[in-house]
Amino acid sequence: MSIIDTVSTDVLIIGGGPAGLATAIHLADTLKLKGLNHRILLIEKGSSIGSHILSGAVIKSDVFKELLPGVDFSEIPFNARVIKDKTVWLTENGSISFPFHVPYMNNIGNYTASLGKICKYLALKAQEKGVEIYTGFAVDEILYKDGKVIGAKTKDTGLDHHGNKLENYQEGTRIEAKITIFAEGTRGSLAKMLIQKFNLNEGRNEQIYSLGCKEIWSVPQGNIEAGQIYHTMGYPLNSNEFGGGFIYGLNDNKVAIGIVVGLDYQDPSFDVHDAMQVWKTTSFVSKILKGGRLVEYGAKTLPEGGFYSIPKMYVDNALIVGDSAGLVAMPALKGIHLAIKSGMLAALTAANALAKNDTSEKSLEQYEALVNNSMIYKELYPVRNFRQGFTKGLILGGLHFGTQILTGGAGFFGRLKTHPDYQTTLKLSELKAKPFKERFKGKLEFDKVLTFDKAFDVYHSGVHHDEQQMVHLHIKDQEKFNAVNIEEYGAPEQFFCSSEVYELHTSKDGKKELRIHAENCMHCRTCDIKSPGDGITWVVPNGGNGPDFQNM
Repeated sequence: MSIIDTVSTDVLIIGGGPAGLATAIHLADTLKLKGLNHRILLIEKGSSIGSHILSGAVIKSDVFKELLPGVDFSEIPFNARVIKDKTVWLTENGSISFPFHVPYMNNIGNYTASLGKICKYLALKAQEKGVEIYTGFAVDEILYKDGKVIGAKTKDTGLDHHGNKLENYQEGTRIEAKITIFAEGTRGSLAKMLIQKFNLNEGRNEQIYSLGCKEIWSVPQGNIEAGQIYHTMGYPLNSNEFGGGFIYGLNDNKVAIGIVVGLDYQDPSFDVHDAMQVWKTTSFVSKILKGGRLVEYGAKTLPEGGFYSIPKMYVDNALIVGDSAGLVAMPALKGIHLAIKSGMLAALTAANALAKNDTSEKSLEQYEALVNNSMIYKELYPVRNFRQGFTKGLILGGLHFGTQILTGGAGFFGRLKTHPDYQTTLKLSELKAKPFKERFKGKLEFDKVLTFDKAFDVYHSGVHHDEQQMVHLHIKDQEKFNAVNIEEYGAPEQFFCSSEVYELHTSKDGKKELRIHAENCMHCRTCDIKSPGDGITWVVPNGGNGPDFQNM
């Protein structure tokens, strides 16, 4: 991509994940059927397609046949077809397998996969259809004219930590488009700006999130079969912490493991990464990993608010797709097929708008109608109250879930509300239960064989950031942050960050400050979600920076 002041395109897609790539592919196909020739440009901040992509992943595959009708299904790089699927309740010293599938969680016939590899494949298909894909370009500004979106601008580069221009300073490129599609994944920074500017979440529930930490292991033959998967509940989480673990048997004696925890937990010292290490010490998990070695590590957040938390997904000249719109089905914890479907529906909407040369909000509202008449609605609406029910704990949540099954999702109390995850954290003085380190005393000394500290895991993510750039993690009000976030909450960033970005430093005279090691950042955005008082804003660093996932 040549460095010029302004680039013009018909459609700009920001993000090279499954939603963005599906949008590009289906838009190219739809425009061709209409006999139209429009430029489609997709920008991805990762160094390559897939380098910032992480998911479990077990995928409902039928949507790929719809997206790629002329492609031999066997050439899509899925991993193993799911042949065994169990839910297991863990205790510290044992396990019990459920004799039935938890509702909505049956995965027999689905496929395990590296979503990054799937995205690389989809990118090739998109390019074959004429889509222009440019990687390594971070986009940090939405362009407006007369209050309407007209595109976006890539990040200025060549700035030092203080924002001073260096010799290699390069102003970002303006990309003007008739339609801009935001496909940035969970808590997309531009989508967040768009939602706030146009109040697109008015009347909606607050979005709530979980954080997932994942490792890929190579294990001896026989430890687990390819296509054999487990989901775990219980230990090490207590009844007030929502989440569980996953174990997915892959081809070539690989296994994907991880733990996903709702960010509405209360303990300011809770640490999802370290909880995963404790989880691995259980006899059920450790026997699967015995004799194996760590291959790769990563972390990401997931939107869990469901149907009631979906924002309005269209404005003049712009659409929001996939995880940026919160399209994840709970309790199945599935969003890939919904992201692809939303991209396809956005593509159809965009093609129709371009055909009639009308990209106004009125024209693009077709997108919402299409979504509400699709499998997205059919999967999200029946579980519209699921996740909110568990904000009051496992027991009440289970009772809510039971009533929802009986009433088609309504429950006995109507629409349940949510609160931002940062509001659920308790101050140190308010915490009555044992803090995290006391709960797991003696279990947090990691042996670098089965269990690992964050630095060791982060090394296996391939993360890299340019040394010369402004820190992309912004503390909004330093004085307030020190007085409240550090003194009253104990700087929970040092615990909830899965890649050791935040360090609480105490000087010899007792002064405390939060030091930011932005070079470790895995772009999970947990700090943007969970920091007390909404104290931190995550923005994109230089293009090509961040993790370099290979098999996630």
